[in-house]
Amino acid sequence: MIMSKYNLLWDYVQKSGKESFKLTFAEIESILGMPIDHSFLSYKKELTAYGYQVGKISMKERTVMFNRMQA
Repeated sequence: MIMSKYNLLWDYVQKSGKESFKLTFAEIESILGMPIDHSFLSYKKELTAYGYQVGKISMKERTVMFNRMQA
């Protein structure tokens, strides 16, 4: 598995086992122990290796949707 600054988040998402769920930016920052920044958009493709993908990112609500990928 690739080591990146978002691995803690990817592990959290994978361990959730949920079909889809939403996290706030604050919750993500708490999981990561660092502020979420614009690089998230580049790194989000790593999540597919964990069987999930990033869905809708709402800047207004400050939330990120995570969805399990279909086999």
